[in-house]
Amino acid sequence: MTGRLVLAWALVAGPAAAQRLGARVAAAPDGTVRLSFAARPGVCGDGRHVIALDCADGTCGRGRGRGRHSITFDGGFDGDEVEYDCEPGPVRVSITVRNGHVRSLRTYVGGHWVTPLRAAAVTDLGTTSPRDAVEFLLDLATREDARGGEEAILPATLADSVIVWPMLLKLARDDRAPQRTRRQAVFWLGQAAGDAATRGLADLVDDGDVDRDVKEQAVFALSQQPHDAGVPALIRIARTHPEPSVRRKALFWLGQSGDPRALALFEELLTRP
Repeated sequence: MTGRLVLAWALVAGPAAAQRLGARVAAAPDGTVRLSFAARPGVCGDGRHVIALDCADGTCGRGRGRGRHSITFDGGFDGDEVEYDCEPGPVRVSITVRNGHVRSLRTYVGGHWVTPLRAAAVTDLGTTSPRDAVEFLLDLATREDARGGEEAILPATLADSVIVWPMLLKLARDDRAPQRTRRQAVFWLGQAAGDAATRGLADLVDDGDVDRDVKEQAVFALSQQPHDAGVPALIRIARTHPEPSVRRKALFWLGQSGDPRALALFEELLTRP
């Protein structure tokens, strides 16, 4: 079986352990289902409102190992005046289930679970392997056209020892998957996949079978890459892409970059006969 077929099988069906995890979630009574798994290196959180990426030590905050990217929930804060202790995992996923279907997810890193007032409303599945969790979450994202599917992407990107970017690229290209999850997959590719994913995003923009709004989200994701990786790809798209709306998006994000190569392109276009 080729690597491509193995990946397709993982996304469509998943191994038995991931299928069992999905069945356990679906069989849980209405309420909250909890599961935990190990976070990849560089990910930490305060167990409540903050998830930080690419941290170098156990504290993220002003002048003390703050990650390049932080995700804040429930309002956020100004990172220049707030400092917080950052725990390197685990990833905790709280899943709201109604009638066997996932309605929404909430992701935390660090901290510990709190016993609710109504213990019967919570089903705790304990700690699972990161691979089983990722395959369950991405299967959910592929088939669930609701908030839960879209929200399943984030925790999958935080899992330890699992390379998720090829799976996210496949999801972004899958026209059977919900549009909102495809856009979310493209966003996270742009945030964290590095040079390899940048090449994949450029390919995604060039793919004639991909919907226009997914292409435009891929252009945005390229704009979030380090300039040495993203700017050349955006310039090529702005110069050569056959769809005017995609060229306009690339030009817009180049305009936000402040990169001198973008200014040179603007001059070229504006002075073209």
